[in-house]
Formats: sequence, C-alpha cells, structure tokens
Amino acid sequence: MERYVIVDKETVWEGRYLRCLKITYRDSRGVLRQWEAVERVNCDGIVAVVPITDEGEAVFIRQFRPAVNNYVIEFPAGLNDRGERLEDAALRELREETGYVAEELVLITRGPLSSGSSGEVLTVFLARGLKFQGIGQRDETEEIEVIKMPIDQLYETLSLFAERGDFIDLKIFGLIEMAMKFLRARL
Repeated sequence: MERYVIVDKETVWEGRYLRCLKITYRDSRGVLRQWEAVERVNCDGIVAVVPITDEGEAVFIRQFRPAVNNYVIEFPAGLNDRGERLEDAALRELREETGYVAEELVLITRGPLSSGSSGEVLTVFLARGLKFQGIGQRDETEEIEVIKMPIDQLYETLSLFAERGDFIDLKIFGLIEMAMKFLRARL
C-alpha cells in the first residue's frame, strides 16, 4: 500500500499566533487531495503539566478562552515559543500559571490535539514535589484562577464547575488517569 505524501503546503493567511494552510497531499490510491489546517507560528511544541501535590491534590487553572467564549478548567499549559527544551517550557508554564515549581518532572505522553484541523502536538508531563514560590510573569492576556482539588474528589468537583457553566477540558480525564497509573506503579 502506497503511503500518503504531502505534496505542497500553502499559507493562506498568517496572524501573530496562527497560520492557515492549504495542504495538498497524495492519498494511498495516488489521488491528489486538499486539506485545510492551522499551525502555530514560531512554536516548537506545546506542553501541558499534570501537577500533583504531596497531599494528593491536582492543580488546575481556570481561565476565559475566547475561542469557546467561556471559562475552561484545564491543566497548566503553553507554547514552547522561546527555543527551550520541552521540559523547561513545562516548568516555566507551571510557575507562570500556578506559582508552583516542581522537584520532579516525568514525561507521561505525547500526541496530536486535533489531528483533523491542527498540526499541534502536545507533550504532557507529570509534576511532583511541588513547592509554591509565587506566580510568575504571566502573559498580558492571562487572567488565571488556580484551583486545587483532592484527586479522590476530582470527578465530583469538576462536575460542580460544569454545572456552574464552565467547560472542562476533556484532556483532563485521560491525563489524570495516566498520571495516577504512573504514580501507582511507583508505590
């Protein structure tokens, strides 16, 4: 079976953070096809952090997201737009958004976020040994509320936020399970 092959990528529009692409590719039957997608500008990856305190609490952020016109509960995350190692970007985002620093950072997964529309690939780390050191320098558009909740009450607590009208980032559910699996394996 012949593989799919990207033949051309044309930038249709480019803004400060995103560019829209028209991708021409050859499918497995040799037919040329076109696809529309977006990608980040000046970005070497996206990171997310699953912070777990020594007391068994998960640390989340709540912030307004204009793309969905709502507040979203999510893990700390951000762009590697400074040429850093992904681990360093994760530690920076954790500090900027939550005020915590981590003694231990462990890679738990990596994969596409929305492969039908975006080239974004997310790298996720578990952060342990958290110490609060004060909120770092946030981006000017970030108005973030830090939320801690016991892991054993996670689903109930997130349900309360959803009932109130907040969106819950669906990645939370799989990522917390992956983090807990890692933590249980270390016991």
